[in-house]
Amino acid sequence: MIQLCYISTARPHVGWDAVDDILAASRRNNSSARVTGLLLFNGKRFLQLLEGAPVQVEETYARILRDPRHFAVVKLSERTLEQREFGAWDMAFERFRGEFSAQSIAAKVAELTQAASPSVKALFKSYAAI
Repeated sequence: MIQLCYISTARPHVGWDAVDDILAASRRNNSSARVTGLLLFNGKRFLQLLEGAPVQVEETYARILRDPRHFAVVKLSERTLEQREFGAWDMAFERFRGEFSAQSIAAKVAELTQAASPSVKALFKSYAAI
């Protein structure tokens, strides 16, 4: 099993409603591919972690790379796993709009990543600070 994490920037026309469509498609596709993970969106950037069988994760990532709703996709990490860190979710999701304080974002990220490795926690903590 592998785990892959990337960050990308949303195109200017991608608003909060479009993210609901992205999430619905992600959950549907990931469920059938047995890919699990976590997706965060702050109105400008996506941070997503995918985990599952190597072929399925790579196919999912390739589909993401072709998605015109975002650009500047950067793979932050890829590693082999013995067991899933986000296995309970087809795709856990959190959106951080203006009403979230820096402290509440950090607390939510800590909650969502509590079962993750230290390196994954650090990636998501850094994202929360943006």
